[in-house]
Amino acid sequence: MLRHTAPRGAEALTADLAALLGSRTRHGEWGAMVVSITRGDTLFARGADALLVPASTMKLFTAAMALDKLGPEHTFSTEVLRDGPVNAAGVLTGNLILRGDGDPSLSPRFVRGGPNAPMTLLAQFTAGAGIKRITGDLIADATAFESRRIPDGWLSRYAGAGYAAPFSALSLNENIVIVGITPGHAGGGAEVFLEPATRGLTITNTVRTVAGSGSRISARRVGDDRVVVSGTIGARSGTARYQLVVGDPVTFTAGAFRAALEGQGVTVEGTIRLGRATDNATLVTSLPSPPLARLVSVMNRESINHYAEMLYRNAARGIDRQTVGSAETAGAMLRDFMVREVGTPADAVMATDGSGLSVLDRVTPRALVSLLDHAHRAPWGSAFHASLPVAGESELLRNRMRATPAQGNLHAKTGTTNDVIGLSGYVTAENGEILAFAFLYNGKDRWHARETIDAMGPTMAAFSRD
Repeated sequence: MLRHTAPRGAEALTADLAALLGSRTRHGEWGAMVVSITRGDTLFARGADALLVPASTMKLFTAAMALDKLGPEHTFSTEVLRDGPVNAAGVLTGNLILRGDGDPSLSPRFVRGGPNAPMTLLAQFTAGAGIKRITGDLIADATAFESRRIPDGWLSRYAGAGYAAPFSALSLNENIVIVGITPGHAGGGAEVFLEPATRGLTITNTVRTVAGSGSRISARRVGDDRVVVSGTIGARSGTARYQLVVGDPVTFTAGAFRAALEGQGVTVEGTIRLGRATDNATLVTSLPSPPLARLVSVMNRESINHYAEMLYRNAARGIDRQTVGSAETAGAMLRDFMVREVGTPADAVMATDGSGLSVLDRVTPRALVSLLDHAHRAPWGSAFHASLPVAGESELLRNRMRATPAQGNLHAKTGTTNDVIGLSGYVTAENGEILAFAFLYNGKDRWHARETIDAMGPTMAAFSRD
């Protein structure tokens, strides 16, 4: 295990970081930079202008751009509208519209009560507004974002993984559905249900209940709209649950809203279809999100790709919501933000997504440090700082750099894939200087690279100079 040092003076820090950087990893490419925000000088640089794959350190750019363009207190609002009149008996002659605002928080993380809770709340509000029957259709409006559900550069092997679920402006439960199987009597069938309940997916169930408590079950999605469940489950087994990634988030979410409406005694006579709310549609009710600062914190602390992709596109939409949120528009906005406000070269950040899951993303360590410096001084800097996990104490850094000078001090965004290890953020040196740093490693020797980073972190924390 590499041991950290306690350098005295800038030259000693430079030498110690250089020694650590070259001590373990034998393959791959490093990019590293450390700058004192307090004094404005560069304390260490190695490959600082190399374009490297950032992995989830890319989320730092998404967080900064979203906070800058929208503000920490910005909220999103999933709306229910109608395009016709409602009579005294509660009959809506026309369509009911569920309009997405790119809110990533429609999930049990923020709405208590399980996966059904967000749509149940909206259905309760709708029924409370006096609507009992809809003669037309339930229209799902996800036009706030581009229709593409997967960004460029996401590998095909990610398909079906919860960390790479498709996304849209109308998303629910991070576009994960839970398939539940409850046994019946031995020799009979079994009950299969979905959480959240949705009319956007059909179930094909051939599960048999057998004696005992064991189970052998297969649950898979076929196409975008069908779940196939087969196998056996023991009569003495409890309810088994399996997680599946949704193929069509828009229909899935609208289908969950329809199921929730039915649960409130509200009838939709028509079908679920995709569309756009008309300009003269009347607002029935809405469900707001928590403030953006809280969403950014969840995104960074737990490194949730779904949140990052949603917030990346929302930043491109802006406060006025007049622009369609797309990866292309967000990428152009990010380049402009980095050049005009942060002061980096135009080619220092190349992004095809907002999460860093794309293998096409490239950033320089210098661009990361420049971003950190800008964020530290920005009006929204406190929200940015607070969004980062803390060494030895929280989320993805909970078990790293414990019992070192970095614990409770260093706070940074991690980046991890099979070919990338990264860490970028802030640490306060022993003499009170605030340092911004970026360490990126691209290669196969990632465990040694992580060990190296976890020695450099406390070395910066123990650094001091006159």
